[in-house]
Parts: sequence; structure tokens; C-alpha cells
Amino acid sequence: MATTEYPGTKNSGAPTIEPDILARLRRDKSHPVPTYPSYVNGEEIHSEKYAYTVSGRAALEDVFASLTLKRQLEQGRVDARAARGRVVGRCAVADAATVDAAVRAAADAAPRWAAFPLERRVRAARLVRERLRRHRAELVEVLVAEGTPRALAQWQLAGMAEASGEETVNWCAGQLHQEFRHGPRRLIVRRVADGVVCVNPPQNAPAASAMFASTALLAGNALVVRAPRSGPLGVMYVLRELVAPALAEVGAPPGVLNVFCARPGPVLRSWLDSPLVNDIFYTGGVERGLELQAQCVARGKKPVLELAGNDCVVVWRDADLDLAAEALTEAFYGSGQICMVPNQVVAHPEIADALLERVRAAAAALRPGYPEDEGALLSPVLRSERFFAHVRDAVAQGARLVHGARRLEVDGTVSDTGPFLEPTVLRVDGLAACRDVAVVREETFFPVLPVVVPEPCGDEELLERVVAHVNANRYGLRNSLWARDQGVIEEFVRRVGNGGLLKVNDSHIGFLPYLPTHGGTGLTGGVYGEANYLALRTSHLQGVSIADGVRPRSAVFDAYAALT
Repeated sequence: MATTEYPGTKNSGAPTIEPDILARLRRDKSHPVPTYPSYVNGEEIHSEKYAYTVSGRAALEDVFASLTLKRQLEQGRVDARAARGRVVGRCAVADAATVDAAVRAAADAAPRWAAFPLERRVRAARLVRERLRRHRAELVEVLVAEGTPRALAQWQLAGMAEASGEETVNWCAGQLHQEFRHGPRRLIVRRVADGVVCVNPPQNAPAASAMFASTALLAGNALVVRAPRSGPLGVMYVLRELVAPALAEVGAPPGVLNVFCARPGPVLRSWLDSPLVNDIFYTGGVERGLELQAQCVARGKKPVLELAGNDCVVVWRDADLDLAAEALTEAFYGSGQICMVPNQVVAHPEIADALLERVRAAAAALRPGYPEDEGALLSPVLRSERFFAHVRDAVAQGARLVHGARRLEVDGTVSDTGPFLEPTVLRVDGLAACRDVAVVREETFFPVLPVVVPEPCGDEELLERVVAHVNANRYGLRNSLWARDQGVIEEFVRRVGNGGLLKVNDSHIGFLPYLPTHGGTGLTGGVYGEANYLALRTSHLQGVSIADGVRPRSAVFDAYAALT
């Protein structure tokens, strides 16, 4: 084979990209690149094809060369030794037989795992949480190497910790099994595992999604997870290094956890066609997700969807504007390519100018950087045409550009070809017609924040209109309010039914114990959407009565007499 050199592979001055943890955990010692095979029924399955992950830094230094290197490695046209320092690792690409074997292994293991006492499944969840705590620095390095900014990798781990935390696990376990005494009867209300849960994580935060998916194990389900080819290493690390050892420690059947890397289309079709699959947990775009929902229902499968968000933050006239602006800056984290960041703001007319100035200053202070740079919060945006189209459309309809709307290089300089987009703030006057503006109406997935300033009116009428605006949102992930007036807060919380989570005077994207990390209504979660505790969403409710010495005839007819 040729040993082509690519820019940056020698003397680039960059730190070594290959994380020590992946080198230590390398599955194939004979290969120069850290390797994860497929994992099915407790066994590793290698492949003739592998998906290679080029480091985020390498991609920023030379996008074309990095994509070329990845393609040629996957085609077997170059020796992997030419990629040392540029390639983070590789994952085996599963063939159809491996995909089918994973489902069969899960179907075999699911009833045995569901028969385990709930206490042992809770112990497994606690062991996962403990391993996450011990290996958190290693996982951050893996995510950074894949291209996630360090600060956002740490934020993702915080979310993983809350989803698997003691308070949340205990609360979910309490929902899974409750007992009552009623005379000579022992009554049980419990949730029973659905069985085989197949998981399709997103491309933007696949490792966090995989960790969240593992909470379905608490209910007694078995998992089949497809790691995306664009970022499989974090998924593999989470499931192989954190979840699998915890399951082994409690004696779980090996087929309870199965994970492989493959393209989504053929895998989703095989899951839909398989009579062994009970649930499909899909995270992705709205159009494909709703189509999958219909296909699942037609085949008797439960769809669990995490699709998109167009979150609204309301800032009332008595809000702490400094803190509110700090929360609104979260809209630009990951360059807006995170479904749960703020997407639109409704600002009380009395404080709109002051708030906009604070948000403008905060947006201007955000700078691009390499993923490993401390404080870097922006991510590259590969397809930016729609971003500029959204901004042009908004301005054409009367919006004012307050800040941004330029391409940036990694060092922050303005460039026509830069891979980053400058955080962008728009002012949209008028609540009545603001949904005519696409950047307000739709999830953009870009670093752009429209601040809607309603027409002046009395506070009572304005609050009525704002609540109606929030509830009319076609999406329903999260919504926030910043206000001091307790009457306004109580009215907002009482009347806003849209969304899986409401936050008041708090970080919009921060995670908390007990409260859901995922889930929503409308286009976010589909017809069955709600706050998503996956152990609950992938199980079904069942009642049980265990009687001692009860006469059946009396049970039927004496109840009426007892009413007198």
C-alpha cells in the first residue's frame, strides 16, 4: 500500500491526537489505530470494513485532506500508519448478519434479564454511574478527540451523570414497582419491560444518547445500539467500558447489551421488519422520525422519538437581565447544533433594548477554537447555506441584524470560507406575526437567536399572548421563563403545557436530579411524546392482585353491599 502523508501528520506542532485511553483499550493490538469491533452477545466481531474517525483538530486544520484520508482509509487505499496522529480510532462496520445476530441475542436475553430482581438492575445502574464518575476524564478526552469542544463534553457528562444519578434512578425504580395492602390482598402496580429496545443515536451527541439509552436496562429491557459512522468511538466507550462491565458484575446475560457501527437506513429497515424488536428509540430529524413513527405503529412496535426543538425563553420586565442574558448565550453553544438550546426569545418591551445589548455583548465574546482548547464553545458548521438564507429571510421581513452572520476561521478572523459561523442575534418586532419568520417558526440548528419584542400592551394581556405563543409552538422540548413576580411565574407554570421541561430563572440546558434530561411534545416527541424517562417509556403498566382466602363470588357481589 501507499504511505501517503497528509498535512499535519508530521511536525504540525499539535498535541498527539490519539488518546492514551483508546490506545490502552485497543481491541486489535496488531493494528496501528485503536479498534473497536462489534459487540454482540458478549463477543467481539471483527469485519472486513471499518469506519475511521479523524480527529476534530485535524479536520479543522485541513477539512479536505481529512475527509480524503478518511475515505481512502475506509477504501483500503492507504496504510493506517500514514494516519498516526490524525486518526482517533476505528470501529468495525457490521454486516447484515451481525445486525441480525444482535437482535436475536437481545431477544434471547431480554426475558432472563427482566426476571432479575429490580434491586439487581438498580445495582447495575449504580455501578454504571460509579464507572462514569471514575472514568469521566477519559471519556471527556475521547469526546474531545472526536471533535466535541471540551467544555461541552464536560456538560454532556453532567447530563449522563444526572440521568443515571442516585435520585433519578431511585425515583424511576419507585415508578417501576409499587405495592399496597387491601384486606387479604397484596396489590402490585408495576411496569413490565417491553423487551428488545433498538437505539438509533443522533450524530451530534451520540455518546450522551447512548448513555441515556442504557437507562432502559433498569426496566429489564435488552439493548441493540447502532453507533453512527460519523462518531462511533464515544458510543463504544460508553457502552463497552462503562455499561458492559457493570452488567457483567451483576451477572446479566451477555445478550442484554449489543452495539455495532453501521449505516442507519438498512439497520432501521431490518429493525422494522424483525418480529423480535419491540421498541425503536430514534433520535434524528422530524421528517424521518414521524415517518418511522407511522412505520412502527403499522408493525406493532413502540416508537420513542427525540426529534427536534425550537425552545422559547420568555424574559419578563422584572427579570435579572444579566443572568437571563447568560442563559440566552447557551443558544450558541455547539454553534446551535444542540436540540435543547434556546432557539427564540420573547422579551418584554420595557427591557428589550437592555437585554439585546447584553446578549449582543455575550455573543461577541464567544470565539472559535480547537476542541481541546479551554473555553471553546463553538463547533464547525458544515452546511451553512440555510443559515444565511434564514438570516436574509428574516431581514427581508423586517428583522434587524444586531450582531453576527459572518463566517469565521478557527482563530476568529472573518473569512468567506471559514468553518465556523459567528453567533448571530436578530431583533424581530411584533409577536402577532413573528411565526411568519422561519427563524422563529422552525428549529434552525445554527448559532442564530431571534429576540421577539411584542407590541406594547398591558401586562395581563401581554402574559396571555406570550403563554399562547409558547403553547402554539409546533415543537415541545424545553421552555424557560425569567421573572421575579411570583404571580407571573405561577401563571406561566400553571398554563404552559407545551414541552417536556419548564425552567424558571435557571440555565436552559443545565441538568437536574429527578427532572427529565430528554423528551417533549409536538414535533419533538411525536404523537406519544412527553418527558422521557426511558425506563418508563420502554415498559408498560400492569396491575397484579395476590389474594389469600378470598371467595370469588363474594369478591364479585359483596363490594356493592359494602357501599351502604
